[in-house]
Amino acid sequence: MTLSGKSTNLKLAIVLLAAGEGSRMGSIPKALLRQDGKSLLETFCASVDMLNPVEFLVVTGFHAQAIEAELKRVGKTTNAAITVIHNSKSAQGQGSSVRLALESLQSQFDVLAVCLSDQPHITDQELMVLLEQFIDRKDPEEIVMPQVNGQRGNPVLLSRKAVEAILSMPNMVCRPYMDQHPDLVKIYETDHAAFILDVDTEADIQKLGITRT
Repeated sequence: MTLSGKSTNLKLAIVLLAAGEGSRMGSIPKALLRQDGKSLLETFCASVDMLNPVEFLVVTGFHAQAIEAELKRVGKTTNAAITVIHNSKSAQGQGSSVRLALESLQSQFDVLAVCLSDQPHITDQELMVLLEQFIDRKDPEEIVMPQVNGQRGNPVLLSRKAVEAILSMPNMVCRPYMDQHPDLVKIYETDHAAFILDVDTEADIQKLGITRT
């Protein structure tokens, strides 16, 4: 992996959360919304390919059949091996998917990127910016979180040490862990709106130039 012209041996794992119901849009798989002729899922997988992760894990829940079919199609054209984990408790909320993802990781990664499937403008470029922030973090920082005009953003990057600490506590997930340990969080202040743009409503579809089919 090359960041700002420098090569790094950082082993990256990526988790994509795609288990949501999309209830505010009438129960649709938001990962399959389309932009520029491609599903958001396909675009994200292409970005993942550019980063050569040691592990790429996708968590499904609601709409699992449709999303897994798209992953199977997209997987034929990507180099990254995609591991699909089904969250049978996805109705309990995003936290249950995060916890399942952390418990399911198998690789000896150095840093984990936890990504959302409904952020249309998150690409390998945004992830590389966060990785640069991670490399330049100061002790005791173990987590990088983007923030735009005071609003928390995504993806969030966590060191292996942070992931292991979270897993050592039953039912703990990233957000409450970060709230309890603010000294471990490096806030990346930016005006790049991609980190806070997601698709939640019909108005978002109109605003972002996204289509259902």
